[in-house]
Amino acid sequence: MTYPQAPWTLQGYSIQSLQPIDVEQVRPLIPAELEIISVFPGKTLGGVYVASYGTGSTLLYNELIVVGALTRYENQVGSWVSHIYVDNPDSVAGGREIWGLPKQLAQFTWEQGTQKRVSVYQENQLLCRFEYSWQIPAWRQPLKAISFSTLDADLLSFEAEASANFSLVGADLQVPSGSPFHHLCLDQPRLVFYADQLRLSISSPQHLITRVKF
Repeated sequence: MTYPQAPWTLQGYSIQSLQPIDVEQVRPLIPAELEIISVFPGKTLGGVYVASYGTGSTLLYNELIVVGALTRYENQVGSWVSHIYVDNPDSVAGGREIWGLPKQLAQFTWEQGTQKRVSVYQENQLLCRFEYSWQIPAWRQPLKAISFSTLDADLLSFEAEASANFSLVGADLQVPSGSPFHHLCLDQPRLVFYADQLRLSISSPQHLITRVKF
């Protein structure tokens, strides 16, 4: 596969949830070197992000990210991506080989009627589906976040810088029992945001430590 080197610039739109996740459910997915941050007793913070990147992007593709936990390494706080799916093989290869992200191929369907919907499938299995309708008018907001990942024996961190017109939306999130992340109980999001005119930049990863393997 051929893919561009980092940083990647991505432009399009997205929908994302923000919700508490049970620490014990997600702990087996998190490297031991990362501390899971509790925002409520027994709960960390995560969510589901689905995006479509179009004209002006380094690569054109759709993406589903499951953030399994809010974590810390020394003085850095960042998210841990437990599951990630795209529909472009070059994005799979770049994500795995540059950032160590466990990208897999999936299929995406966006419906923009009265009842807006995005569905993500892997072969015949529905991974998740957002259905959303009403929204509170947008405001432009810049954001910056850190994520952690592992590549071979290395623990990495990388930055994402974004700006978009964000709207709070009314949405249902379905994660059926056959989905690989069903056990995280993500189908009752506390907040859901739609981002239009999204511009996202993903930086090159930084090496933190070489992990000890037993």
